[in-house]
Amino acid sequence: MTGFLWSDDANAFFGEEPKKKPIDIEPKPAQHPPSKPKASSSPKESLKPGSTSEAPLSVGQLNAWIKRSIDDSVPTFWLAGEIGNLNQSASGHVYLTIKDSTSQISAVLWRSTFERIGIDLREGMAVLVQGRVDVYGPRGTYQVIISRVEQQGIGKLQAAFKRLHLKLAQEGLFDAERKKQLPRFPTRIGFVTSPSGAAIHDFVQVLRRRWPSASVLLIPARVQGDGAAEEIVRGIQMAQRILPLLDVLVVGRGGGSLEDLWCFNEEIVVRAVAACTLPTISAVGHEIDVTLCDLAADIRALTPSEAAERVVPSRDEILDSLAATKRRIDSLLTHRIHQAEQRLQSILSRPIFASPERSLETPTLRLDDLHQALDEAMNAMIQSRNEQLEKASSVLDAISPLKTLSRGYSVTLDSETGSVITSSKQVKSGQKLTTKLSDGEVQSIVQ
Repeated sequence: MTGFLWSDDANAFFGEEPKKKPIDIEPKPAQHPPSKPKASSSPKESLKPGSTSEAPLSVGQLNAWIKRSIDDSVPTFWLAGEIGNLNQSASGHVYLTIKDSTSQISAVLWRSTFERIGIDLREGMAVLVQGRVDVYGPRGTYQVIISRVEQQGIGKLQAAFKRLHLKLAQEGLFDAERKKQLPRFPTRIGFVTSPSGAAIHDFVQVLRRRWPSASVLLIPARVQGDGAAEEIVRGIQMAQRILPLLDVLVVGRGGGSLEDLWCFNEEIVVRAVAACTLPTISAVGHEIDVTLCDLAADIRALTPSEAAERVVPSRDEILDSLAATKRRIDSLLTHRIHQAEQRLQSILSRPIFASPERSLETPTLRLDDLHQALDEAMNAMIQSRNEQLEKASSVLDAISPLKTLSRGYSVTLDSETGSVITSSKQVKSGQKLTTKLSDGEVQSIVQ
């Protein structure tokens, strides 16, 4: 909100409370050219300024007249209401409105007064203020010049806001887990707002500049006053039934006072936004106040223009990003190809590729050496095994029964079982025996 200087005294703008000056409000008679002197007997001399069309008041005279009338008839008074549209200018003066459920009036706290009262003023605060009415002639406006402020607690609207916020927060309507992601490249966007407001104009203007391929469907609804909440809810419900389905739904309006924006704090609107199956953006154009609709929506935008910036990407940024990506890919591929060429040249420069037959000389010599060594090792092993076998044969021959037989001994065996007969008790009449001698065998039958 823009603050205005509401005083005839320029010193007030720099921090001093304006001093009351006597104002001559008597209308000055109209000035006539010298060539037309007034006759003393003219009936116009008896006319009061403003009483007829022949003697009209100037705008400045009228405002001065109203100012003196108010100064004379409206004394200093106490006023009860809520603070709205609170704004402190760079010079330190505080501009605000004092309002109730039916009306509002502009007011100002000069810097010296504001520093003296020592109260942290807030939107929606219920206050008692003492002041007087002052008329600013150049604009023909009036406001309350506040001299004292007493806090009366939180205002009705703010109290209702806090109660509903607590109720819906406990139900989880504002939880981050419920939020839906916006599509990256939406093509069909719905906007529930007033067709005559600046919100849709600002939104479309930014959208066309950033992402011209997207289309916007305006779903008309009042966004202020009686019945506005119901129309907004109907618009949200209608948007979910449109085919083909919308990609994103924006709900909002331009800026305004707390009362102007109050329909976006209505419970039915907040629940409709929270229950919407489409990704939703709340674009209630007031950067200071946060509505419950803002909290229930998937995304909050401070203004309709910011909503357009958040709902679609920038075509120029996407094109720049694609061009940068192409440059990076080209650079990466060129670098990889260069590296591969360097490796290939390094490999081709090795001696094995310069004279491949020379690379076989050393392995061939090594193979011959290994073959010779293997032959020598095999011969040595065979000789060693032969020597071991001869030694074992000598030992076995020394203890062989055949040696004993050669000295005149024999071995008698049962011819059928091959068991050695060591006692006469082992034989019987008719039993076949085999007797082994040093040079053969003898078959016999026991009688």
